[in-house]
Amino acid sequence: YAAWNWKAGGAGVSNTNGSITSSVSANPSAGFSIVSYTGNGTDGATIGHGLSSAPELTIIKIRNGINSWFVYGYPSNPVFTQDGSQLILDGTNALAISTSREVSLGASLITIVDSKGGINNSGDTHIAYCFHSVDGYSKVGSYTGNSSTDGTFVHCGFRPAYVMIKRTANTGHWFIWDEARNQYNVMDKTLKANDSSAEGTDPAYYLDFTSNGFKLRTTFSAVNYTGENYIYLAFAETPFKNSNAR
Repeated sequence: YAAWNWKAGGAGVSNTNGSITSSVSANPSAGFSIVSYTGNGTDGATIGHGLSSAPELTIIKIRNGINSWFVYGYPSNPVFTQDGSQLILDGTNALAISTSREVSLGASLITIVDSKGGINNSGDTHIAYCFHSVDGYSKVGSYTGNSSTDGTFVHCGFRPAYVMIKRTANTGHWFIWDEARNQYNVMDKTLKANDSSAEGTDPAYYLDFTSNGFKLRTTFSAVNYTGENYIYLAFAETPFKNSNAR
């Protein structure tokens, strides 16, 4: 079994910053918050997220109904080109510009621009997980593939303990590597956030964790195809410290 754990801020507290009062457990210094709210079905509804800057990655899921895990990013990321850019955590879908579930991420508020099913259903309960980068601890970002076993190097500013990667322009899994299951380079043990398959071990998944980021070691299109964009979420093995090579 594998478990990945993020420390938020303990029991949720009421956040009245938005038009919808939310219950927020936030750890601003770690760039992570958990936001619980009840939808009102109103376009333009706002919800406080409790962080000190805009989330760069937010995952929203309806709790008392059936729908996908919708993933939104901040438009300063070259992949998430505009509000409404949407991925699905429980699917392999390519990035789509949503006209029915549009979300804007701000310095203190999540704005539900267009509140259709799954993100702001009236009377339904929802959960949102919000992340932004913190120097030396976490990184939300993107990179461009090169289809080489001497693959793209991605600078994080720390040695990772966890990396999740998703292809955006085409379909692809959400691949996860971590240092607990892969204790030396080259790393090839992956799990997928979007399906129930067992751990994979294959040269197609080769990746190195380095002292200051990670490097692709595969031509596999799902993580390293020439000219294609990928998003990633990475967390440090030794937060806020000087990291050594593996």
